[in-house]
Amino acid sequence: MPSLQDGYNFTPTTDEELQKITVGELIPYDVPITLVEYDPCWPEQFERVANLVRSVLGSKALWVEHVGSTSVPGLCAKPIIDMLLVVADSADESSYVPALEAAGFTLRIRESEWFEHRLFKGPDFNINLHVFTVGTSEIERMLCFRDWLRSSDTDRDDYARVKRSLAQRLWRYVQNYSDAKTAIIQDIMERANAVE
Repeated sequence: MPSLQDGYNFTPTTDEELQKITVGELIPYDVPITLVEYDPCWPEQFERVANLVRSVLGSKALWVEHVGSTSVPGLCAKPIIDMLLVVADSADESSYVPALEAAGFTLRIRESEWFEHRLFKGPDFNINLHVFTVGTSEIERMLCFRDWLRSSDTDRDDYARVKRSLAQRLWRYVQNYSDAKTAIIQDIMERANAVE
């Protein structure tokens, strides 16, 4: 495993690539990442926003899950609730975007070339609502990663250690910090998949 000092080898997403997928203005971050200790209120915050999503979309919300670091008890995280929303076709924005926007969500990312991923920011809580089409492999990967970290103290602690090391750096965009975590996530996923 590469050392924490070298931060793994990774290729950061470029400004041009980020501008291509960003809806609205691309604003540099240029400050250290803020990580906080696990907050037991995060599941309640997730449920509040999930209930709003379900009430707004009704049966179009096929699945709403709490994912990311805030969904793993004991794991440090950026204080942003990551949510997974599964719809029939995430590329069919007319079927769900207007309803979410009317409820105060803001579409910020449109990644047509990566599983037709869409990302919304929330109306009141600091959330990232990730939208994917039912059956997309990324859905299973996100849930597997979450579930593995919930069950493996060793991998959860290793992941936290890498996150803390990377968070000390200045990142032009938060996406660059996420890119830098790719190798540790792949290592953990290999172990998780080997058990299945």
